[in-house]
Amino acid sequence: MKILLVVYDNDSFVHWFPQGLAYIAAVLRLEGHEVEIYNQDKSHAPDKALTKYLNNNDFDVIGVSVIAGYYQYQKLLKISEAINKSRKRPYYLLGGHGPAPEPEYFLKITGADVVVIGEGEVTISELMEAIAGKKALKSVKGIAFMDGDKVKITPRRTLIKDIDTIPLPAYDLFPMDYYRLLRMPRTVNTDFVMPVLSGRGCTFRCNFCYRMDKGFRPRSTEAIVDEIRFLKRNYGITYITFSDELLMSSVERTEELCKGMIKARLNVRWCCNGRLNYAKPDLLKLMKKSGCVFINYGIEAMDDQVLKSMKKGLTCKQIIKGIEATKKEGIAPGYNIIFGHIGDTKETLQKGVDFLLKYDDELSQMRTIRPVTPYPGSPLYYHAIEKGLLKDVKDFYENKHTNSDLVAINFTDMTNKEFHRCLMKANITLIENYYKNLKASTVDQTRKLYLKENASFRGFRTS
Repeated sequence: MKILLVVYDNDSFVHWFPQGLAYIAAVLRLEGHEVEIYNQDKSHAPDKALTKYLNNNDFDVIGVSVIAGYYQYQKLLKISEAINKSRKRPYYLLGGHGPAPEPEYFLKITGADVVVIGEGEVTISELMEAIAGKKALKSVKGIAFMDGDKVKITPRRTLIKDIDTIPLPAYDLFPMDYYRLLRMPRTVNTDFVMPVLSGRGCTFRCNFCYRMDKGFRPRSTEAIVDEIRFLKRNYGITYITFSDELLMSSVERTEELCKGMIKARLNVRWCCNGRLNYAKPDLLKLMKKSGCVFINYGIEAMDDQVLKSMKKGLTCKQIIKGIEATKKEGIAPGYNIIFGHIGDTKETLQKGVDFLLKYDDELSQMRTIRPVTPYPGSPLYYHAIEKGLLKDVKDFYENKHTNSDLVAINFTDMTNKEFHRCLMKANITLIENYYKNLKASTVDQTRKLYLKENASFRGFRTS
């Protein structure tokens, strides 16, 4: 069959490489299907252009994948409208963490024929057989579909145990010259960047996370090293951003990967998502030696009681110790703090601000704090429904979640106005601090330029 996979435009100048679709594309191609990618992200084409493209071409199946979020939801509605308007509308498949927790609602709101729930690599093969009439749709595990005016949801599919069996993403189907221009912390102008997945899942159970799969399944170090070599050889990649929910799933796993990268002499720099309870000096030294330049940490709060209510599995003492160890090794840390969880107050917010001010001694990122959002599928989402703070998924997307920087569900004792006023003051403080440091750094560069005749200076517009 001929299949079109749509990469939607999220208004970024350079988009993240769509790994999920690339894995699906690789599986479909191995099954003998003809796969084409519609790169709305690169072209910034209007949604109506997709309708025209479908009218002028013949496809048996079209697939779209989205994560949860207000922008993604609104974008999905527009893309679905464009697909459904086509005179030669293909069979419409929908996947991703966005629709998976609430497939019935998304089937009805988008007009899609099938929602794929969970990992799609095995499901997509069986689904193609069902679409071709070789087996019953209801026999395919891990999907939801309309059966007349009712929604049928089949049993969840068992997770793929050995993810090394999944083929590499179909890189050659995508405009790699575009995607490799992605910028990450501590990249330089000559770097070419690409995300690589080193494992799936997470060993922790933070209650605001909307992932649906339990446990962590790592790829082998050999497979990861081979993929990085492939990317270097074929696309000139010099910087890897590991896209796992949590690369630092344990000290032992992280050590094994770092040693493998060192032994292979990959000579790439890289970044990842990490855990501060694993941020030990010896491990950080090894990570730095293997090329790690940035670790993005999910701190979330600087109050032990709030961290406990989040089921974060961290204490403030661990956070501070891990951050100080990371900075001591010369690895830049990323700080993610959210506000508005159960137990949060003006005082707990101020603790987060104080932490960011104290440990923000470099200009790697602008630090701001966002409200916690209970995305569908997360335990916090179901808690909000149970407490009467949220009616259902429609209420979430149509009424509550209008912007990621505005409160969707207020778990504090404040009014929404008080909540936003506190968050505004906190972020103004952080933004003013960032630009104060940026000004000081720029002035210092200027002094060095003229007083020390710094010939390496490349101009104010490029510094």
